[in-house]
Amino acid sequence: MTDLQQEPEPAKDTSKHRAIKSFVMRAGRMTEGQQRGLEQGWAKFGLELDEGLRDFDQVFGRSAPLTVEIGFGMGHSTLEMAAASPEQDFIGVEVHRPGVGALLNGLMTKNLSNVRIYSCDALEVLRNCVADASLDRVLLFFPDPWHKAKHNKRRIVQASFAELVRQKLKVGGVLHMATDWQPYAEYMLEVMNVAPGYQNQADDGQYVPRPTERPTTKFERRGERLGHGVWDLKFQRLD
Repeated sequence: MTDLQQEPEPAKDTSKHRAIKSFVMRAGRMTEGQQRGLEQGWAKFGLELDEGLRDFDQVFGRSAPLTVEIGFGMGHSTLEMAAASPEQDFIGVEVHRPGVGALLNGLMTKNLSNVRIYSCDALEVLRNCVADASLDRVLLFFPDPWHKAKHNKRRIVQASFAELVRQKLKVGGVLHMATDWQPYAEYMLEVMNVAPGYQNQADDGQYVPRPTERPTTKFERRGERLGHGVWDLKFQRLD
């Protein structure tokens, strides 16, 4: 899974008020399946940012545990989680259009009804579309670590992100993050350990064992074969 990321950087905006993004846009080629997903699936599964604050019980037609996944990439893990937990509802957010099309196509193919999708900035979705204290989980799997020090300000995990997510989680709700880059894992831990209103769910106060509910991606399996590690962090909202 990818965060909202991985593109050549756009021309710089010199406006002092331009928000720093944790992603940059890319077009990417669309397969027939992805294009079909966008053309046939968006009307059923797509949500628009400009619709503002949503009642997701009304959107899904039921009251169920609700998860927001930030940056679902090509949607493989999202599909797996949704299929494995039909009693739960999922909101996926991704800016990469081929990935959005792929997930839409997958939802139609598997005849799933417990996923909805935003194709825009996840932080704007959280701010404008999600009610406070309404989420059971927020997932952030393998976000762009922005390796270079000069790009660290682009990382989605910041103190402001932790506070925004805490505001949207129910008391007892969980922010679950995963990364395959140890320096970013350490950075995440540093940010979250000082974020107010959270408790680290790791017994040793660092990283949790790999949770069974997080699907293993092809990317992760390849990394494991190469000896790469993966670090999972879970922080629960206390108040």
